[in-house]
Amino acid sequence: MAVSVTSRTPVNSKDERFFKGLGSRIAQARKDHNLTQQQVADQLGIAQQTLAHYEGGRLRLPASMLPMLAQMLGLTVDELLGQASPKGKRGPTPRLQQQIDRISQLPKTKQTFVMEMLEMVIAQAGH
Repeated sequence: MAVSVTSRTPVNSKDERFFKGLGSRIAQARKDHNLTQQQVADQLGIAQQTLAHYEGGRLRLPASMLPMLAQMLGLTVDELLGQASPKGKRGPTPRLQQQIDRISQLPKTKQTFVMEMLEMVIAQAGH
């Protein structure tokens, strides 16, 4: 009986550790945002049980799902993957970064409108 390796099964102990860590970070971020597994699963278009398996590290999370999941949970993909931010380097808050990412996906005319609004608000604040 041949066993195929699919994206649904960790291959070795190193992979298992990685996917368990990833799943743990997903679960913690989900709970931090007061989201249920069902809510996140619905937004991702997957079954709640599949998300439970991702969070438990029992199934591999497809790489293509990482950006959407990170955005939903207010994290960067690096944070979701367990990559620490460089110490001492201060960047935008995850929520601000999420908004910037969403703005960057708008058509150019709408991006220009948002930029003009931001510039007006900043000018009024005296900065």
